[in-house]
Amino acid sequence: MVSKKKAVMMEVHTVKRIDNSRLVRHVEPVKMRKLYRTAALGMVMAFFCTLYVYQHFRCIDLSFQLEDVKGKREAAIDLNNNLRLDIATLRDPKRIDYIAQHKLGLLPATPGQVREYQGTDGAEVTAARFVRGNRVP
Repeated sequence: MVSKKKAVMMEVHTVKRIDNSRLVRHVEPVKMRKLYRTAALGMVMAFFCTLYVYQHFRCIDLSFQLEDVKGKREAAIDLNNNLRLDIATLRDPKRIDYIAQHKLGLLPATPGQVREYQGTDGAEVTAARFVRGNRVP
């Protein structure tokens, strides 16, 4: 029989005490100015890109709102046309005469019952005066 030995791994940790407190990083002013310029240019470009994206999405949003308002306008025009048709139907003298005679039981006026009055120019009428009698045909 062959026996296999397992390899044993051993870890060794060594601690080295390094004192970095005396090290000072020297920063060149020219490199810092270039860094600031690059950062400023990046911020300006980011600002204009953000402005462009904002305007683009705002334009899309306004186009959706415009389509919605156009739809509401068309619906209002249709409703207005339907209401005008209803008004014309309700003002039809034949319809009014039919309702008066058949549903309310009213009779046509006799020639002596109707008198004409002259009104004022849009002012509220407080008193009406008799102008002339009705002509009999």
